[in-house]
Amino acid sequence: MAETDHHAPDGIPHDAVPLDTAPGDSREELLASLKVYIVGLALAILLTATSFWAASTHVLWPQGVPIGLAVLAVAQMGVHLVFFLHITTGPDNTNNVLALAFGVLIVFLVVAGSLWIMANLSANMMPLEMMDLHHQH
Repeated sequence: MAETDHHAPDGIPHDAVPLDTAPGDSREELLASLKVYIVGLALAILLTATSFWAASTHVLWPQGVPIGLAVLAVAQMGVHLVFFLHITTGPDNTNNVLALAFGVLIVFLVVAGSLWIMANLSANMMPLEMMDLHHQH
């Protein structure tokens, strides 16, 4: 019976080649990238747990809880932008920042337009007393 070959065509054992690496990526670069994601995950988990604690505790001043949650939400967005989307101030990230700004603009326009339309519909709606069709003669 023939023994199976456990090597890639170039002679490197299959176990030694990570499946999701690009040619030229070193192990140190992969570990540094993994470290960035792990730090981001830890910060996101910490901010999420803090938000749940702030919403459910009676230790904080009740009127300050919404402001604290808003601050934690902005911090959470910052963590996601920096650690997961890699939005930084470097010169090579100009396109990423412009794409993010365009996305924020579109979301703002959709939300503001929806609120405007709903407010206009609410102001121009017929009063409820006049909409009772069952008692008309």
